Amino acid sequence: MAKDADHDALDAVHRPVEHARGLPNAHYTDADVFEREKHAVLMSSWTGLAVTADVPQNGDAKPITFLGIPLLLIRDRAGQVRVFQNICRHRGMILVSEPKKIEGAIRCPYHSWCYATDGTLVSTPHVGGPGHNTHEAIDKATLGLIEVRSHIWFNTVFINLDGQAEPFADAHADLIARWSEFDQPMHHGGTDSRFTLDVQTNWKLAVENYCESYHLPWVHPGLNSYSRLEDHYNINEPGKYSGQGTLVYRQLKDEAGRTFPDFPGLSDKWEAGGEYVTVYPNVLLGVQRDHAFVILLAPQTHDITHEHVHLYYATPDTDDALRVRNSAQWREVFEEDIFVVEGMQKGRSAPGFDGGRFSPAMDGPTHCFHDWVAGKIAMHDAG
Repeated sequence: MAKDADHDALDAVHRPVEHARGLPNAHYTDADVFEREKHAVLMSSWTGLAVTADVPQNGDAKPITFLGIPLLLIRDRAGQVRVFQNICRHRGMILVSEPKKIEGAIRCPYHSWCYATDGTLVSTPHVGGPGHNTHEAIDKATLGLIEVRSHIWFNTVFINLDGQAEPFADAHADLIARWSEFDQPMHHGGTDSRFTLDVQTNWKLAVENYCESYHLPWVHPGLNSYSRLEDHYNINEPGKYSGQGTLVYRQLKDEAGRTFPDFPGLSDKWEAGGEYVTVYPNVLLGVQRDHAFVILLAPQTHDITHEHVHLYYATPDTDDALRVRNSAQWREVFEEDIFVVEGMQKGRSAPGFDGGRFSPAMDGPTHCFHDWVAGKIAMHDAG
């Protein structure tokens, strides 16, 4: 899609919700537009990469390819979670090919250059010739691993790949304040509390669907039976985040009436309330009185997205059976959305579709997201 024509279409996205159109088809179906959007939207923002539970112990390392970039998530010897480019500074060899515990140093399998877990280059064997492990041209102090700017909030590892975004605490100050009551220890439920859904859709459609409750009666009839459409409200924070909330969150109970322990110190709002927002661009979060979840959207191509789901609790010793049931319940809800987002992806190949319209009453959160994406693209194209 030509940039000039795209800019005209994006102007229509910026209109008030009553008159706006959605993002044009090319932003879902065109591989070249996806490449442009990677730089304009995903690399320039604080984008979700992983959760800290992916590297629970000091020395744990996990390679992650994100937007085609080889990255290394690691918890260093001091316990700090870091993100590096997963390449040796010598010849660009991949350093870590599978999750592992770094027992000594990170050793390149090609020429055995070694790095400490904080990224420092510590050893360059034979770099000056056989038996000579130093050379005046090789300055170890300047050849450490390339660190990616990162920030941890809500147990989520956010990265800013272009290094130009404003500090995370400033960019997301409003949401941090809104959910300040949940600024407390959360405990990952473990292997039975994480799962991945591979979806044949553009990542933005997963965001759009998550943001709104309009589809509940038809897509989630089970959920809607006790958390009805009329029990929900929109969350619209232009340029920041958007989503939905419920006034009737119902705790999961086992046959004996037992529930998960509540997060301590919550206000009355959370007695029966829950909120579900997207931290732009790709992190879907949910909070309730007794558990929370993080969904990381990992775009693979313009029409393939991996959804990594993680469930968190107030204590580390939750009941196994109840935890498994909770995970299964959420998985069922999220799987119910797959046919919708995949159907919209297919629908974006219809040349007569102009981005669609928004219900002013129901689609505010989705329009909020579209408007943000369009603004990021316009800013990037302007240079």
